[in-house]
Amino acid sequence: MKIFTCEQIKEIDAYTIKNEPVYSVDLMERAAGQLFKWITEKFGRSEHIIIFVGPGNNGGDGLALARMLASERYDVEVYYVRFTEKTTPDWNINRKRLESETSVKMSIISRSDQFPIVSAGDLVIDAIFGYGLSRPVEGLPAEIVNHINNVDATIISIDIPSGLFGEDNSNNTRGSIVKADYTLCFQFPKLSFMFAENNPFVGEWVVLPIGLNSNAIRNTESPCSIPEIKEIASLIKRRNKFDHKGSYGHGLLVSGSKGKIGASVLGARAALRTGIGLLTCHIPSCGILIIQSALPEAMVISDMNENFITDVGNTDHYSAVGVGPGIGTGPETQKAIHNLLSECKKPMVLDADALNILSLNKQWLSILPEGTILTPHPKEFDRLAGKTENGFERLKRQIEFSRDHNCIIVLKGAHTSVTTPDGKVMFNNTGNPGMATAGSGDVLTGIILSLLSQGYSAGNAAILGVYLHGTAGDVAAGETCFESLIASDIINNIGKAFNKIRETES
Repeated sequence: MKIFTCEQIKEIDAYTIKNEPVYSVDLMERAAGQLFKWITEKFGRSEHIIIFVGPGNNGGDGLALARMLASERYDVEVYYVRFTEKTTPDWNINRKRLESETSVKMSIISRSDQFPIVSAGDLVIDAIFGYGLSRPVEGLPAEIVNHINNVDATIISIDIPSGLFGEDNSNNTRGSIVKADYTLCFQFPKLSFMFAENNPFVGEWVVLPIGLNSNAIRNTESPCSIPEIKEIASLIKRRNKFDHKGSYGHGLLVSGSKGKIGASVLGARAALRTGIGLLTCHIPSCGILIIQSALPEAMVISDMNENFITDVGNTDHYSAVGVGPGIGTGPETQKAIHNLLSECKKPMVLDADALNILSLNKQWLSILPEGTILTPHPKEFDRLAGKTENGFERLKRQIEFSRDHNCIIVLKGAHTSVTTPDGKVMFNNTGNPGMATAGSGDVLTGIILSLLSQGYSAGNAAILGVYLHGTAGDVAAGETCFESLIASDIINNIGKAFNKIRETES
């Protein structure tokens, strides 16, 4: 699923209208039909529905939806927020249809004190502004948005919450954006939906297909996408009858320090559960008994130092290397990481303290092996690449960082973004809030290390690893709950995650 700019969506709409061909008002009818289907499947006729419409085509969608709901005996009211005398042609058509085909009264709001009484349990539908908005909402519409945000009701925004921009909201007025519980977007999510600071406005977003032209979608380029599960399934390598453990690589996990050997255990167990052939853990000597007791399947190399990593040594005979969970940032460990970056020629994933060490020594970015995968959370990334004010700015910085340092960035979050040196961005759509728990990142490092060791390209290892990690977390949460989920639960469900992904092929 591609994520387009608002300007591109406008062009795809126009192409569809011209080449299907279909009248724009009939495309609006198609969109309203999808809204109607979703709402009637989720809400019954006992709901009192209040629809706020603006003068543009987003308002036209709301008018068409009101007519469809009324025709099925839903209790509907429509309020037109009139801040201009100009309305679109399709809006005018749908107003006439509403008047001629239903008994729904459309009330006009020209002053904020005309805002209706909204009771607890009502359903409010926001159809004031669409994705074409280019400046912050002000005046009467801003006052109405503020009223909507203060009602005790379920709020549904059509296509995009009124007041939110589709991409960059750096200069927007956050107090003038509808705070939706659900956003029902047509065909594609907007880029702004991917950023944490916009979640209070977007709520749960749902993509509704409206039949936009497939050729236009295919031929319109976009660097940003969300992978479909079938795409992910196609990445998974097949195992053959005569394969052996050597067929699936030998990974090295450099991790742990005194008091943080648990990070090594989690990363190593995740790597093993993801199908690596052989795994060696390089850890401080204080962790030998812990690792060998917890993971008899793993081999261990102990550092000459008892409490932290000081020298990784030669890595030529490994298939891939994972570095960082729990290693600390002491001077001797920093020196060991510098030597590793300088000498290692194998695929590599860096996480946690390895990233913090890079942040303390940014000149070392120039010696990162080509295609190295970095897996920071937002604060780690800000320390590494410079502080940014919001998700949109951070994404721009992330794209630039991947390009400038020829590396892959896995920026962890609700919609983890994977950027590659060629400027491509993949947003992940698996995972849940229960995964915001200690050790979850160590698990991801182990998964990616395992995939790299098995011969997956760095890009595919990052994308598949993130998707698999999130799917395992979703399976785990389904068996327990967000609050009780721990990192080990993610590991224990990696196998089920593989099976869930493969199910799409049958």
